[in-house]
Amino acid sequence: MRLTAMLFWVLACGQATAAEPFGRAAIEGAEGIVPGQQVHVVVDVFAPDFFTSPPQFPLFEVPDALVTLSDDRARNLVQTIDGVQYSGIRRSYAVVPERAGSFPLPVIEIELGYSSNGSPVKAMVNVALPSFDVGASSHRSATPFAARGLTITQSFDRDPGSLKAGDALVRTIVVFAEETQAMLMPPVTLGDDAGLVRYVKPPVLADGVEQRGIGRTVETGSTRTETVVYTTSSEGSFSLPSISYTWFDVDGHANTSATLPAVALVVAQASAGERLPPKLDDDRPPFSDSGPRTGLLAVLLLGAVDLAAALLAWRRYPAIRAGLKQFRERRRNSPRRRLRRLRTILRVGPDPAIYRALQDWSLSLGFRSVCDWAEAQGNPRLSAQVAILERRLFRSRDAQLDRTVLASAIELPSVERKGSKRPLPDLNPTADRPLLPPLLR
Repeated sequence: MRLTAMLFWVLACGQATAAEPFGRAAIEGAEGIVPGQQVHVVVDVFAPDFFTSPPQFPLFEVPDALVTLSDDRARNLVQTIDGVQYSGIRRSYAVVPERAGSFPLPVIEIELGYSSNGSPVKAMVNVALPSFDVGASSHRSATPFAARGLTITQSFDRDPGSLKAGDALVRTIVVFAEETQAMLMPPVTLGDDAGLVRYVKPPVLADGVEQRGIGRTVETGSTRTETVVYTTSSEGSFSLPSISYTWFDVDGHANTSATLPAVALVVAQASAGERLPPKLDDDRPPFSDSGPRTGLLAVLLLGAVDLAAALLAWRRYPAIRAGLKQFRERRRNSPRRRLRRLRTILRVGPDPAIYRALQDWSLSLGFRSVCDWAEAQGNPRLSAQVAILERRLFRSRDAQLDRTVLASAIELPSVERKGSKRPLPDLNPTADRPLLPPLLR
C-alpha cells in the first residue's frame, strides 16, 4: 500500500513539474482563398495554472502579403490536459495575400510569464504557423480587393435640384465591406462631370465600424468615406454620372459591382440683393490741439507701466512658474480629484487598468498592496470585489466584477482634526490640557 501511494505521488509530481507552456495555430477557412482576401491565422497560447504576464504576440513579415494583428479583444481559454489545468489566450492575425501561389508562414516566438509552484517564471514559446495556398481569381485589378457584404451609399448636404449659382454641394460617398481592411479598399471612380468645379477631400478610413444589417443584426467591417464638393458659377442643368464600384465577392467567388445612380443638378440664377451705399458719419467732434497731446501722453504712460510689469515678471519668472506648477499639481492631486479619477477608471476601464489604479491608491495611503488596503478598510463588500478582480486577472474569469459596488465602497480616508474635542479627558494631564482649571490669583 505504501509503495502504491509513493508511486502515485512520484507520477503526480513528475506531471506537475513537466507542465510547461505551449502554443498552437490554425487557419480559419483555408479553402478557396483568392488574392486580396483576408486570411485569419488564429494562435492559442497555454500556460499551466495562470499567466503572471500576458503573452506578447509579435508581428512577422511574409513576402507579397500584408500582415496585421487583429484589433479584436483577446479571448481567455481554459483547458485540462493530463490532469493539469492550463490557462490560454487566443489572438488572431490577418494576412492579405497579393498574388496567387503558396504562402508558408514562419515560426514566431511569444514571450510570456506564468506561475510555477507559486513563483513567477518567464518563458518563450515557439509556435509554428501553418501555410496556405492562394488560387488565381478572375479579377485582375492593379490592387486586388476581395471582401464580403460590400455596400455603397451616398448623401448630399442639400437638395441637388434646388441650387443657385455659386452654391457649394457636398457629396459624401461611404463604402462599407466586411472581412477586409480600410487601407486595402480602392478609391471611388467619380467619372466626368462637365460644367462643374470639383474638389475631392482626402478619404477617411476606419476599421471596426458597426453597421446595422437585415433585421436586428449588426455587422462589423471597414469603411472608406469619400467627400466631394461641387460648385458652379452659371445656371443650368448638370448631371453627376453613375458610379460603379467593382470588387470580388468572397461568398460568391465572383466579380461583382455596387452602383450608385446618376444625380441631376438644377442650378438657378442667384438673385441680386440690394446693395446700400456706404454712409459716412459727419457728426465728428471738432479738431482740437490738446487732443493728440493728451492721447500721446496716455499711450506713453501705459507703455511705461507695461514695460515695468514685463520687467518684474521676467525677473520673477522662475518663482512664478514654480508656484503655478506647484498649485496645479496640488489641485490636480487633491484627494477628491484622485478619488473621482479612480471611480471613473473603476466604471469604464479594463481589469488591468482597474488593478493598477487600486495599486496607486493603496501606495499613496501607505499600504504595501491592494489586499492590505482592502483588509484595513473593514468593508466586506470591498474585500469581496478585490478578491474577484484578482481572480479574474491571475486565475480565471469565472466570476463577474461588480464595478458599481467597488466604486461606491471606496471612500476618502478620515483625518482627525487637530484640536477636536474628545469625549473623555486625558489620563495624564499636560500643560496644554490640565486636569483642573488654573487657580485665580
